[in-house]
Amino acid sequence: MSLIGRRVSPHGLRVFEAAARHLSFTAAAGELHSTQSAVSQQVRSLEEQLGIPLFERIYRGVRLTEAGQALFVSVQEGFATIERTLDRLQRQHRHPQVNILTDFSFAAYWLLPRLPKFRRRHPDIDVRIMTHQGGRDWHDQEVDVALLFCDARTLSGVPRLFGEAVLPVCSPAFLDQYGPIDSLAKLVELPLMALLSEPGQHWLDWSTYFRELAGVAYVQSAELTFNNYTLLIQAVIAGQGIGLGWRGLIDDQLASGVLVGLEGMSLTTGGGYGLIDGRAGAAGSAKQIVRDWLLEEAR
Repeated sequence: MSLIGRRVSPHGLRVFEAAARHLSFTAAAGELHSTQSAVSQQVRSLEEQLGIPLFERIYRGVRLTEAGQALFVSVQEGFATIERTLDRLQRQHRHPQVNILTDFSFAAYWLLPRLPKFRRRHPDIDVRIMTHQGGRDWHDQEVDVALLFCDARTLSGVPRLFGEAVLPVCSPAFLDQYGPIDSLAKLVELPLMALLSEPGQHWLDWSTYFRELAGVAYVQSAELTFNNYTLLIQAVIAGQGIGLGWRGLIDDQLASGVLVGLEGMSLTTGGGYGLIDGRAGAAGSAKQIVRDWLLEEAR
């Protein structure tokens, strides 16, 4: 058993905290709806339990001893921690929170445009979006659902949102200037926008694209290289070159005509986006609702 309860009364600590904060037994009594004598007795009892003087009684008031100041700081920190925990538990009870981890590109192009629909359907569930670019381990974070790009082996063991289908994309103005672009030989001569992959990522690059599609080596340096897919797509929309476009992420841009896809040069791989249970042992109806909705949207 801890000292609290066996030697020190939790109520006594509450009375001490109020008296130390006000530096007045009378003011503490007013806050606690008690009397000055009752507060004085509680403080005296706590001092006797600890065998340490906590206050110096001075003319018209009290002041903390060194030990009293140290205990005051600790008690305030403890009460603050308890209050934060109670507040979090109450908020979770009122509005359960589901933490979704994904990369920035998936969040920007696929998830965020769909979230208003989910919020209209489930206004009582709070969704928190956390972005991850593959360079660090995320398993120690409070992640309920992870939507990550996976290689074929990993994707075979988790629910699939959609597979990897890639094609070169450019702006209509770029195509008007350099088109028609109807062969890999013509494609390789044009300015290509590249995406830099970090450790743990499995993005398709131009070298792999040319090797998988035609068995040829790509040796030309990319015109521009980005470590952020959203910036890459913005550069492509601006007409600065050609980028690789992932079906599922840029479908809206293709449908609106902001981007043009070179349909005859598409490549499908065994990779894709998978839905990973971040805390498989943690049950929760809110998490299951989010999982079911994500799979429904992917279908």
